[in-house]
Amino acid sequence: MSTDLKSVAEEANERLAGATPQEVLAWARETFGDELVVTASMADGALPHLAAEAAPGVDVLFLDTGYHFAETIGTRDAVASMLPINLINGTPLQTVAEQDAEYGEKLYERRPDQCCALRKVEPLNRHLSHYKAWVTGIRREEAPTRANTPVVEYDEKRDMVKLNPIAPWTQDDLDAYITDNGVLVNLLQYDGYPSIGCEPCTQRVAPGEDPRSGRWSGTGKVECGLHT
Repeated sequence: MSTDLKSVAEEANERLAGATPQEVLAWARETFGDELVVTASMADGALPHLAAEAAPGVDVLFLDTGYHFAETIGTRDAVASMLPINLINGTPLQTVAEQDAEYGEKLYERRPDQCCALRKVEPLNRHLSHYKAWVTGIRREEAPTRANTPVVEYDEKRDMVKLNPIAPWTQDDLDAYITDNGVLVNLLQYDGYPSIGCEPCTQRVAPGEDPRSGRWSGTGKVECGLHT
């Protein structure tokens, strides 16, 4: 464990608890420089947009699992072309075909945790190893498992500082930022997909349902493992 990074995270969380996302990101860029990376799922371009304003040229990591909706890939490409960011397309060690050959087809149906570990968690860990701090778009209201998310925390598993600058935001806050700044939104958001993951494991959600209820529906799984 890095005592220095742990103390940096604890002190920053106390100092930045009421800060705006822009202030949190500006502090992160000043503190970590090029050793800062932003992760983005491309459900929308809000986090990359915030990061580009606070830290132009910042690395933005997208985990390309091989199972994404075409709309998500399109959002990724559009965000990368419109914002001053350095997009990193993180891929698994195996293609989908190679994974199918080794583990059998549709591993996501039989062992979704293993599929996520291979196609999301391993690539994330491999790419994060080059940095000291990473930024997520987690919001507290998204799920009970995220309700106590701090703005800045120490990621003990990876020995990094983890920043969640929009953790306090409600859906209304996010929507207002998107509208006010003309931020790109994944078209699936307008088609009943408030939470977007890999295509085989994401279903439409009825109005009024938990926004994440369409993820791994019927499996009892609620997180992909990136934040647990």
